[in-house]
Amino acid sequence: MDDEEHNRRLTGPGPPGPARLYALAAGGLLALLGVLGFFYDAGFETGANLADDDLAGVLLVNGWRNVIYLATGLCALGFASRLPRVTAMALGAFYATFGIWGLEVINGGIGSILDAVPLGNHDNVFHLALGALGLAAALIDNSDEILG
Repeated sequence: MDDEEHNRRLTGPGPPGPARLYALAAGGLLALLGVLGFFYDAGFETGANLADDDLAGVLLVNGWRNVIYLATGLCALGFASRLPRVTAMALGAFYATFGIWGLEVINGGIGSILDAVPLGNHDNVFHLALGALGLAAALIDNSDEILG
């Protein structure tokens, strides 16, 4: 055991880096949005019957979207302490892709992904910001964790 590893064991882990902070904050926010979304719209309709409600007048939600938010939020919270850079990178890439895909399907300010997940302009801004922050946090984190 070298001196650095010995000192780390004595003092414990250092302060959380940007990736861990992002994973915890984004995971908590997404899990909260997923739970709250079910109070606004818990329907799982698709296609022409696709229904949605506004969460706090900003984000369009339905059952499918709530499940996505809840699942990604809980995964981020679960992996934030063990694999913060991987978690931030994966969550960032997922939501950046989700946001770009959303930009493609928006027609007249509203659209849907796979006729199941309703999207509006506010949703795309939220997803793109969440994605960009996650990718940035993973890239600037200088912890000694090996990515992947």
